[in-house]
Order: sequence, then structure tokens, then C-alpha cells
Amino acid sequence: MVGWGQLLEDDLPGVSVRNHAKAGRSTRSFLSEGRLQEMDQRIHAGDLLLIQFAHNDESDKPERHTEPWTTYTDNLTVFVNFARDRGAVPVLLTPICMRVWENGCLQETHGEYKDAMRQLAQRMDVPLLDIYRDSFRIVESAGEEGSKAFFMHVAPGEDPRYPEGLSDNAHTRRAGAEQFAACVARGLIREGLLGM
Repeated sequence: MVGWGQLLEDDLPGVSVRNHAKAGRSTRSFLSEGRLQEMDQRIHAGDLLLIQFAHNDESDKPERHTEPWTTYTDNLTVFVNFARDRGAVPVLLTPICMRVWENGCLQETHGEYKDAMRQLAQRMDVPLLDIYRDSFRIVESAGEEGSKAFFMHVAPGEDPRYPEGLSDNAHTRRAGAEQFAACVARGLIREGLLGM
């Protein structure tokens, strides 16, 4: 299991990346665990704060769940203001699509969360990278079988950590992380956020 944040620096020579993402966290649980406050001494004026949530905000678990148009956007606003209060630049990133295929078609995922984030970005004048759109194109182009290589699809006996195998359409393997990190890097450059 590898996330795109772990590989982003590979696509941005000369740029230092500090990855504070933590698996299984929603906007709610990230904030309630004090993870944002832990970044207080590590974020400086001119830094970018890349903010991407939704997968776990959709969870039914009360310690994670948020509603897209209220608690989710309220929490995202906390992240945006945290960055701005420190002279950093917040950047919102829509979530990576999930690999959900039905009748040979890749299905839309994340419901209204991605739209809520897009609207918040516009309302607060925050740069937005539509990684959902980009990842959807990549996964759709790879096809139903080919896209398994991007996600945690592990055959029985392939990996000792998953002796029975694994079929996970949300978490990425290195191949997927590489694809999505490249999307983020291209977006940051395209939007002129790195001064490149």
C-alpha cells in the first residue's frame, strides 16, 4: 500500500515534500486527533498545504463521518484558514476516484463530497486541483482489469502480508500512487503554484 503523497517529491525535483497524511483519517478525525496542530511549527509562509479528504468522511463510523455540505466543508475551512493564518497557500484536491466497475463502466464515486469541495474552493478563492477528474480518466483508460494494478488487488499467495489475497478498490499500490502523484505534480505546475 503506497499513497501518492509518499511519491510526490519524485515528480518535483528540488521541491521538499512533507507528507502528513495518515491512512483512515477523515477531516473530522484528523482534526480531533490534533494532527493539524502538530503541523504548526512545520508550516511556513510561502509553503503549500495540500488538502485532500473524502474517502473516510463518507464512513458510517461516527468518529469519521461528515456531511458534504456542512461538517465536511466546515472542516475543510479550518484547514484553509490554518494555512492562510501562517502565510501558507492552501490547495484543495478532490479525492482520487475509487475503482468501482459495473457492466464494463467505471462508476462515479464520492457523491457530493467532490462537488462540495469544488464549491468551497470557488467561494473561498482557494486553488483547486481536480484529481478526481484526472484519476477517473486514468482508471477508465486502463480498463476494468488493467486498473487493478493501481489498487490493492493482491492474488492469494502473492504477498505474505495478505495470504488470502486482497481486493481493495480504494487504496493504491505503487503503480497507482505513481500515476496520481504525477497528476498532482502536473496540476501544481499547471496552476503556477510552484513558480516553475
